Amino acid sequence: MPGGTYFFTARLQDQRSDLLVTHIETLRHATRLCLKRWPFSIDAAVVLPNALHMIWTLPADDADYSKRWRMIKTTFSRHVPAPDYVPPSHQRRGEKGIWQRRFWEHLIRDNDDMDKHLHLIRSAPIHAGLTKRPSEWPYSSFAQASVRRVKTIDRVPSSPNPKAAVATIRNLPTAASENC
Repeated sequence: MPGGTYFFTARLQDQRSDLLVTHIETLRHATRLCLKRWPFSIDAAVVLPNALHMIWTLPADDADYSKRWRMIKTTFSRHVPAPDYVPPSHQRRGEKGIWQRRFWEHLIRDNDDMDKHLHLIRSAPIHAGLTKRPSEWPYSSFAQASVRRVKTIDRVPSSPNPKAAVATIRNLPTAASENC
């Protein structure tokens, strides 16, 4: 959907790897290069050792998030060391074997949906056992995402009392760290 807001998850091939945080500057550089070539806005993000979650809003005339992910993943992969083991299926295609081939994407439908995915991003370091509080994880960004109104495709309630759920999520502490 051109101009849509999407939630994404991209994972490394090796789930035990910490490549994304040990090479965070390389990931940031790859993302900045992509933003220059094909602009979009990053509404929220969290980078875990072996996965990242992001919410992007695409330009009004553009729906191609795949080319953006391809550029980010390719640029990052070119500038980090190859893993010890590369699956034969990746070798046959000339891939370095760093990323899982696919990524997961979800079109944000409405503000309740946005709030749920913001909560997922905010709580990801806790669920991964990396920290006890979201504000302690240095690789997350919540710049204005919790108050942003998004382009929606449908109104779908997220709970029996969506206003109470939204109020609870918006009152959680946000991370005060630099952009990912």
